[in-house]
Amino acid sequence: MFPASVKALFQWTTVLPLGAPADFESFARRSYLYPLAGWLIGGIVGAVIFFVPDRALAAAFALAGVLLLSGCNHFDGLLDLGDGVMAHGSREKRISALTDRQVGAGGVTFGLIFSLIAFAGLLSAGVPAYAILIAEVGAKVAMSVVTTFGSPFREGIQSFMHARSRWYFPFLSVLLFLPLFLLSMSTSAIAVAMVLMVVVPLVLVAISTRLFGGVNGDVAGAANEITRAVILAALILA
Repeated sequence: MFPASVKALFQWTTVLPLGAPADFESFARRSYLYPLAGWLIGGIVGAVIFFVPDRALAAAFALAGVLLLSGCNHFDGLLDLGDGVMAHGSREKRISALTDRQVGAGGVTFGLIFSLIAFAGLLSAGVPAYAILIAEVGAKVAMSVVTTFGSPFREGIQSFMHARSRWYFPFLSVLLFLPLFLLSMSTSAIAVAMVLMVVVPLVLVAISTRLFGGVNGDVAGAANEITRAVILAALILA
């Protein structure tokens, strides 16, 4: 049905039943394909909320849909990052808080902050279905950026994918975002989203390198959640 790399991507980023597990390395060597998952998730959720007349319900359903379709996998990374960022003390203590499976106050705070920003952005969007599609594709471009430019601080999923990425992968990911300019939305707003989907993950990589000495899979997942929220807010402000 799908090439092995695309099937592995969808199995990694969604909970959709897609049969036997595909070879994950086939996707790791083509991580520039991340935005295809954004098209899939954002497309499914956008198609559902397009027919929801109430804006508040449409915003709630959209946010719930992207979280549930992804199995809350990236949201978990956001919570872990919140714990790591808010931890006090040495770099070792911050890394311990980041990688600890328990969720603390920092994680809860980050989860609330970016969920509220995303909800508010969707609530104010002219066409929430378009907004969630743009934000979801942009969020996946952000993951490609972190995967490529985020040096890992230990062995794990980030080191596995980073070793197989190439410097030009994010540029290929951006190409998969460009068809969104065909939507009947403000071109300048979509252009702002395109800038943010690159700037936000680069800032996150810089912060993570300063605090933790590098990046891990939690940071990549957090980039997805943070970038989505920032884009949704920017679509309104733009």
